[in-house]
Amino acid sequence: MFQLDDKFLEDVGLAQLPLEQKQAFLEQVYSSLEERVGVRLSEGLSDAQLEEFEGIIDRKPEKVDAWLAVYAPQYATDPVFQRIQQATGLQADDPALRAEFAATKWLEVNRPNYRDVVAQVMTELKTEIAQNRDAILGSVQQPPAAA
Repeated sequence: MFQLDDKFLEDVGLAQLPLEQKQAFLEQVYSSLEERVGVRLSEGLSDAQLEEFEGIIDRKPEKVDAWLAVYAPQYATDPVFQRIQQATGLQADDPALRAEFAATKWLEVNRPNYRDVVAQVMTELKTEIAQNRDAILGSVQQPPAAA
């Protein structure tokens, strides 16, 4: 996958962003990435699929548990579940862990190309940021005009 960090800033020509601006900028990039990926992934899905996924990402236990019962009843033995558990350090019965796994598996079932979509959107976003780096740096480094 990708990391939104100092290397990312270097790749898009923003390594010289002031330290106090870096985290805020990276958070903005993450938010934009998340929104753009969501829009792209929702294309072609039915309203029922969108509602189902919304219930999972909103971590509604009844939605998560119902989906897991149908599509991954043995989820605790799934290598993906075990990797997420190891990465998060959460207990196997933690609702947040089940929701994270269900969201990942839902995407695998309903949008098997989701990793490609994320990579494509990330590439587009990096290009857009790199093309606008002078304006970004200028707006960050210029003091606000006196009113």
